[in-house]
Amino acid sequence: MMEKKHKSGFVNIVGNPNVGKSTLMNRLVGERISIITSKAQTTRHRIMGIVNTNDMQIVYSDTPGVLRPNYKLQESMLNFSQSALGDADILLYVTDVIETIDKNNEFLERVQGIECPVLLLINKIDQTNQPELEKLVAQWKELLPKAEIVPISALSNFNIDYVKRRVEELMPESPPYFEKDALTDKPARFFVTEIIREKILLYYQKEIPYSVEVVVELFKEADEMIHIKALIIVERDSQKGIIIGHQGQALKKVGAMARKDIERFFGKKVFLEMFVKVEKDWRNRDNILKNFGYQLD
Repeated sequence: MMEKKHKSGFVNIVGNPNVGKSTLMNRLVGERISIITSKAQTTRHRIMGIVNTNDMQIVYSDTPGVLRPNYKLQESMLNFSQSALGDADILLYVTDVIETIDKNNEFLERVQGIECPVLLLINKIDQTNQPELEKLVAQWKELLPKAEIVPISALSNFNIDYVKRRVEELMPESPPYFEKDALTDKPARFFVTEIIREKILLYYQKEIPYSVEVVVELFKEADEMIHIKALIIVERDSQKGIIIGHQGQALKKVGAMARKDIERFFGKKVFLEMFVKVEKDWRNRDNILKNFGYQLD
């Protein structure tokens, strides 16, 4: 029997804000995912989620900020969105039954010119009726004659399996772009640190400057629960006091906010322990910076 050839490729999700891209993303990547929010080593755009099977690796990515409605794309954004279109193996163009079709003509024109397969996903079809939907499909067919139009509801999971199947069928043959087994530990930790850091910046605002580093010391995943131990590093004792807050209230609040997001992200319960440690002047100490994963010249 012939061995199945490995398929691999980049699937780019584009669309205006609020059409349901992130819900769709979560549906597409499901449980089989290793998620990283780092940049790819090439000039590709930000990677959001990687789905690995034995004979396939699908790299889902998003182009946030490219598709803002009704504004002139600056040169750099134009170049960015064009390269994002140019290096996709499959493009998922997400729209919905609410937004007007001509919301972003400039971008549509570029989509018309790309070579790779385009799936045009009309989301939120539960908010319309059959005649209206048919009218919409006809309009899109005229605008993007080469695209395959698929009505979906990301929220109620309608037609999502079909989209997954089409993506798998259209994937080009290629070896994997990323390690297939090395995508769970470090990137998962990295994502946890990003969530905690974001909550710290949101909660403390200007009180705590960018002198906070977050290190995940333990990331232990079991079937039902992930146990995480995180260390918040600050430069001065006074900052430690602010982070912890009166009777530990501030740290508790930030911990609760972070835990909710981490649970939502991994789809399971999280036990999160957070500690605060002072490392005097850590931003100027090479050995500490290296330990935190910063690349020094």
